[in-house]
Amino acid sequence: MITYEDITKANSQTNGTDIKGKTYIEVNQRIKAFRMVYPNGSITTDIISLADGIVTIKATVANGEGGTLATGYAQEKESSSYINKTSYIENCETSAVGRALGFCGFGIDTSVASYEDIANQENPAEAEKTASTGEQLDKTLLAEAERLKIELPKVAAYLKKPVENLTNADLQRCIDQKTKAMGGAKND
Repeated sequence: MITYEDITKANSQTNGTDIKGKTYIEVNQRIKAFRMVYPNGSITTDIISLADGIVTIKATVANGEGGTLATGYAQEKESSSYINKTSYIENCETSAVGRALGFCGFGIDTSVASYEDIANQENPAEAEKTASTGEQLDKTLLAEAERLKIELPKVAAYLKKPVENLTNADLQRCIDQKTKAMGGAKND
């Protein structure tokens, strides 16, 4: 049976990268730690959506005995950063894997976000502004999200931000995606 100590020992053998005084563990290091603890484990990825230059990927981490340990989601937009001009799908996959491994406990001494997540922020100054100001969510959007059984904590985790920093645009995008996934149905 795997213990917290096993994961801690594997994490102690990873190398982090300093960004603004915080150490972030890169995804390759999280994979290394995972392989130390689960040599027969697996990491799989699936493209959830790929449309209009936006990709959403789900990563699943399994223990090698048929059990899922965690999943992680990421979304990237083509050309939103230098690396995304040519490799937005690969970048998204790496972020999803890093998040799933983080949820398993690999490389998360300070944050689930990986070095790649932080380094690839499209506009850090704007992200800081949104995080500090927040936005009042529209009651109509909230009601529609509730009707569609969209859970705000899951939306926030998916978008890699605290619930209190969700915007109306974030919520509308989730509503649109859920409605599209349901075949455009407006009713339950």
